[in-house]
Amino acid sequence: MQGLNGKRVLITGAAQGIGLATARRFAKEGCRLWLLDIDGQKLDAACAELGDAVEGKSCVDVASPDAVIAIFLEIDKSCDAFDILINNAGISTRAGFLDVTLEEWRRVLDVNLTGLFVVAQEAARRMRRAGSGVILNMGSMNGIIGCPNYSHYNASKAGVIELTKTMALELAPEIRVAGVCPGAVLTPMQEAEYTLEMFDALNKKIPMGRHATPEEIAGLFAFLASDEGTFICGTSIVIDGGESSGGLASAADEEL
Repeated sequence: MQGLNGKRVLITGAAQGIGLATARRFAKEGCRLWLLDIDGQKLDAACAELGDAVEGKSCVDVASPDAVIAIFLEIDKSCDAFDILINNAGISTRAGFLDVTLEEWRRVLDVNLTGLFVVAQEAARRMRRAGSGVILNMGSMNGIIGCPNYSHYNASKAGVIELTKTMALELAPEIRVAGVCPGAVLTPMQEAEYTLEMFDALNKKIPMGRHATPEEIAGLFAFLASDEGTFICGTSIVIDGGESSGGLASAADEEL
């Protein structure tokens, strides 16, 4: 991708799944990485793998605004601003609407929406002082058309999509903001929620006949952050193998 070599990239949720695949992709593009994740052990392993591409790391729960702000203040000592933020950290739990507890609801919203907001706000303040930057938020196809048994997750991702639009309106042209909305992706988070039978049933709904790989989502992040995506702003791009084209994802999922 054009224009990525040497860029400083902050990635949240960087220790596994899409976040780790994205870190690998930006490292391959010659970027300097700062990696954040709640799991210190997996974060250490990711940094060991990526080697010299990693400029810094921090173990943090993005659901804690005070902790996020403290991390940025610590980073300020060695890095005045980031060129690119991949606002990826997120969680998901599977439960019917009537069974979602208030604790589950709050935790999912705190991580997926409030945490993303705080990280984006802190990064944007520094990018504005620097005069430029790119912020890419992790949405989901679930935030566009919904999906049974994920009311809390769906609500959080719908919020991310609308937040992305508002950020783009307020921060452009100095800071370009866009979103990525994956469909089904083969990640540890998805593997923890689905059985093999459930995977098979879901794949039958997807025109491409399979889940996306984390590397495919990472490729879209790289394109959007690069000089090849400089007029993409305010939108959240769906990458779902055609699943939403005919409304298949919103169909009842008794087989799941």
